[in-house]
Amino acid sequence: MATTTAAPAAFLDALRTGAAEPPGAGWPAWLWRLAGTLHGALPPPAADAWATRLHALLGSATPPAGLRAVHVWQADTVLPLLAGTADTAAPTALHRAAARGTPAGRTTWRSALGPLLLRLHDAAYDRSSAYAQALGGARDHALANGYPADEADAYGHAYARLATEANARACAEAHAQAVGAALATAYAADDARAYADTFPEAQLRAVLRAAAAADAPRPGPLADGLLTALTTSRP
Repeated sequence: MATTTAAPAAFLDALRTGAAEPPGAGWPAWLWRLAGTLHGALPPPAADAWATRLHALLGSATPPAGLRAVHVWQADTVLPLLAGTADTAAPTALHRAAARGTPAGRTTWRSALGPLLLRLHDAAYDRSSAYAQALGGARDHALANGYPADEADAYGHAYARLATEANARACAEAHAQAVGAALATAYAADDARAYADTFPEAQLRAVLRAAAAADAPRPGPLADGLLTALTTSRP
């Protein structure tokens, strides 16, 4: 039976520590950023096993220059995971077309990505932590101003409900506008460097949080799906 040689220690250490650049040459920046995030999200034994598979894959082929692997990964793995969170039909169609070599223009990408990103970042917002922080601050303020404990508690909850939803909406809208514009530019131009500058690792973390909130399978399918996309997108 064939065995896979473990990835070099320097490579694994760089992944574990979140090094800005991979050891060695030829790795696209976007792929290294996604790899680090996925490695950190996987449980330890599975993480290093996955890293070994990734290292072997890239060592046996020319690293991807464009974004075909990204489009395949998005269409076949990422967007199906988000189907319960947002309408993914239009972005999926655009990713499939781009993977075939016919990317849409910037305006078309932007129109399709906007609603998806809005729903994604709304679903990924950490409402529990935000609510608890807003509740504590508002309740302490009320107590400091002489409110009885029960009234301070009611005031805190009322404030936390309003503040949490307002902040979640503002956060989602800001991300949808900023990230949507940057992604549309990168996708339309098939520009790997421009895609890396959109901070794809932050988008991946949002996907992981949204999937967790919806009890969707994660992060193993995302990691395996990336390897499959890289394999099928070899030049």
